[in-house]
Amino acid sequence: MTTKKQAHKKAPVPRRPVLPLVQIGVVLLAAVGTLAWYLRSGRETPGTVATGEPGAQPARASGPEAAPVTLEEFGDYQCPPCAQVYPEVEKIKEEFGDRLRLVFRHYPLTRIHPHALLAAHAAESAGLQGKFWEMHRLLYEEQRAWSSTPDPRPAFDAFARRAGLDVERFRRDLGGAETDARVVADHARARSVGVDSTPTFFVNGRKLAFADATPAGLRSAIRRALEQ
Repeated sequence: MTTKKQAHKKAPVPRRPVLPLVQIGVVLLAAVGTLAWYLRSGRETPGTVATGEPGAQPARASGPEAAPVTLEEFGDYQCPPCAQVYPEVEKIKEEFGDRLRLVFRHYPLTRIHPHALLAAHAAESAGLQGKFWEMHRLLYEEQRAWSSTPDPRPAFDAFARRAGLDVERFRRDLGGAETDARVVADHARARSVGVDSTPTFFVNGRKLAFADATPAGLRSAIRRALEQ
């Protein structure tokens, strides 16, 4: 009679091929990582040339159209870091002069900044009277004064007067279709090139890493672009 112990000796249970399974797992993880990198690199990886929606046309730009370097900024007027970097961007414009063209795009973060969208409309309403950059400056320099108020419209009216605008027209344009269309177009461009925070900068179409969105980082990126 064959016992259980004898049966076990005659028919040993084969071991599972552990090593091949481990190898397969490693290959799968590598493939997933490669796919994730590929999907990100086409849109938002720092250093890649941005493609996507064109944004509002003509863009709100300062500097020669033929400048060798274009600095494209995606900003939110109620964003504190955007207000902090604003004076540095102005200094950079002066330093590089005709070699630099600045393009500003609206990306209001409405979930955390309740007045950001209206502020973008205010800048565009001023732009319809040729005073975009004047309103742009006031919105950033006076951010603390208007961003904490329940209704920033009176402050925006005051900015319009300081900028020498027709205030009645400014108020009409604030909620107008042309103003809204420009902000929507910029927002669409932001999403299409992988922008998800502000401020975000591109130098000649190449997205800067978050850590490089500093005065020193911007200057370094612009100098590298000029050398190329």
